[in-house]
Amino acid sequence: MEMHTDQFKVRLGLFVAGGLALFILAIFIIGKQKNLFNPVYSLNATFYNVSGLQVGNNIRFSGINIGTVDNITIINDSTVKVVMSIKKEVKKFIKKDSEVSIGSEGLIGDRLLIITQGSTNAPLAMEGQQLASKEPVETDAIMASLKVTAGNAEIVSLQLAEIMTKINGGNGTLGRLIQDTAIAENLNQTIVNLKKSSKGLGENMEAVKHNFLFRGYFKKKEKVEEQKAEEKKTSNEKK
Repeated sequence: MEMHTDQFKVRLGLFVAGGLALFILAIFIIGKQKNLFNPVYSLNATFYNVSGLQVGNNIRFSGINIGTVDNITIINDSTVKVVMSIKKEVKKFIKKDSEVSIGSEGLIGDRLLIITQGSTNAPLAMEGQQLASKEPVETDAIMASLKVTAGNAEIVSLQLAEIMTKINGGNGTLGRLIQDTAIAENLNQTIVNLKKSSKGLGENMEAVKHNFLFRGYFKKKEKVEEQKAEEKKTSNEKK
């Protein structure tokens, strides 16, 4: 008696073939991400703290993924060495004075290495070259700074609230000026008096102009101004 039907054998064959295809596809995708099928060369950098960087994290240059972190080794209590596996096709763009910093993919994404562009005339970074590095800013330090800023803002807000309370209560010069109607009325009257004084001064100056003692002075002044205006007009016409 036949144990399995032909239909069962076909299904089993399709299942095995599908699983094998998925396995090959997964190897291809992972190998492409880890640069297993691309010619690469190594660069390295040292940090005091790698801030959560892991082997396999991406390396970016000008916003493009160009490699992965190949190895992370603790050299001593203050130095961590990071070996980078870089695609050889971008070797011509990475200079000896390029710098390596640790960033992240988004606000809470995985850590990655960022290689900056070097100077135009600098030589290329060769195999095994150690690049200069910049230490990452720790999240704890950022949070501590934000906490200090928030505390200062709270103090300023309390002081402003206290000042506004005093002003609304009529305390201080500004508070009395706003709340005391008598002071406000006196200020308005002072402004009116200043306007009247200005008007009177203008009338006095007009009277002085017509006084025979000062008439010659003002006429001479008018002639000088007319002469200046005429010279300016002539100069503009020549241009």
